[in-house]
Amino acid sequence: MTMSVADRNSRSGGKEEESEDESEILEESPCGRWQKRKEQVNQGNVPGMESAFLAMDTEEGVEVVWNEVQFSDKKVFKAHEEKIKDMFENLMQVEHPNIVKFHKYWLDVTESKARVIFITEYMSSGSLKQFLKKTKKNHKTMNEKAWKRWCTQILSALCYLHSCDPPIIHGNLTCDTIFIQHNGLIKIGSVWHRLFVNVFPDAVHGRIKHLRDEQRNLHFLAPEYGSFEDKTAIDIFSFGICALEMAVLEIQANGDAIVSKEAVAHTGQSLEDPLMREFVQACVRHEAKKRPSAHDLLFHRVLFEVHSLKLLAAHCFINNQYMLPENCVEEKTKTFDPNAVMAEIRHKNRPGVQLKYSHVSPLELDKFLEDVKNGIYPLMNFASPRPHLIPRALSLSQEHVETVTTPTPEPQETETRKVVQMHCNLESNDEGTKMHLTLFLKMEDKLHRQLSCDILPSDSSKDLANELVHYAFICEDDCEKLTSFLEEAFVKHRASGSASHGVMMMH
Repeated sequence: MTMSVADRNSRSGGKEEESEDESEILEESPCGRWQKRKEQVNQGNVPGMESAFLAMDTEEGVEVVWNEVQFSDKKVFKAHEEKIKDMFENLMQVEHPNIVKFHKYWLDVTESKARVIFITEYMSSGSLKQFLKKTKKNHKTMNEKAWKRWCTQILSALCYLHSCDPPIIHGNLTCDTIFIQHNGLIKIGSVWHRLFVNVFPDAVHGRIKHLRDEQRNLHFLAPEYGSFEDKTAIDIFSFGICALEMAVLEIQANGDAIVSKEAVAHTGQSLEDPLMREFVQACVRHEAKKRPSAHDLLFHRVLFEVHSLKLLAAHCFINNQYMLPENCVEEKTKTFDPNAVMAEIRHKNRPGVQLKYSHVSPLELDKFLEDVKNGIYPLMNFASPRPHLIPRALSLSQEHVETVTTPTPEPQETETRKVVQMHCNLESNDEGTKMHLTLFLKMEDKLHRQLSCDILPSDSSKDLANELVHYAFICEDDCEKLTSFLEEAFVKHRASGSASHGVMMMH
């Protein structure tokens, strides 16, 4: 049982003891990777969830959220077990830089209780609602560029969800379930809300939370919400209310508990920018069919801009980073003459403009690449959105859900996750006495591993693969595949006599 803040502060020892008390490890995951602490956190409105705790990911060294769902009736849990497994297996396939990451789940069934525990990304800077309140309290107004950047990130995530096959409807999009980091990165949380409501039985310990239970958030609901006709358009309506709140910081409810339709309409009319006003009003139209899609909204005049060559190059670099050696940006910039001309703009009737390498700071470039990688500057999809194949269990209809086997708990000293993709880069030193191997592994749970080492001509691919199994970087089942992959890469490298790359997709 977690003590209240008042109880903790009343204890002798002050803040230091309080901190130590909260950091105490209460429980570990079966694999030993996730460690649950005492400190509770609030990361959005999740149905059936009575408690969410701060936890540590010992493999990545970052904080995560340990979520628990309790079942009061173990027989009912057993009856729904396969459906619950399917849902969680499929949630692990959802991956987008602007969506809170779902890491892992497992079932904890004893004689006295049944629990589902799942690990999600921890958004340490709080919700968008909290940020807007602080901004208003400090008598500041919303920066238009920041508003556009936020809208683009949210729409990028919605575009991804809605283009899945079948489409994923969020159904719980509010400023409380959107999180913002200190660097301006936006992430949508509680993507699993609607799935929980549909999949989880009434036997979940504690009352299932529906969005309608939150009186202060009723104005985020589309008119058709909860009907048979509600589709992806309900997310567009909710997004429109979010965009409006982001622009004005708060929609005045005039002392009422519920924000009225009149208050929303009046606030929308008060927007000074006509394009912004048109954008919001298009989202919150009463008729669902008249609302634009997330993809269409990315091309609205208030948001649309032609991507700079710098941004396009950054996305290209990040998408192919596995083919490049570590710290290649730093190494490349070291070799450039700072006075050399990188680019030149010539004019007929006036002097041209020269851009030198000294004008580009490597630190600024690294920061920009990191921001792009994190999802702060998503690319707008100029083509029609390609569907992302998501298993049927993510659709609202739970009929004919294919069963998925339960993941085996990971032992402490071995790796059980399969490798789904391998890439490698080989470079020989000047003397040709050894090679530098950079190996990029993509695991089935989307975890990326980048390993590098120097190897001698006498080193065999089998020995290297066995070493990776020994140190739990890959599972034993992948040893033979990696051996063949490395052997093929070595042969190609010796034949070419220069740097070479290899790619292997695994199924």
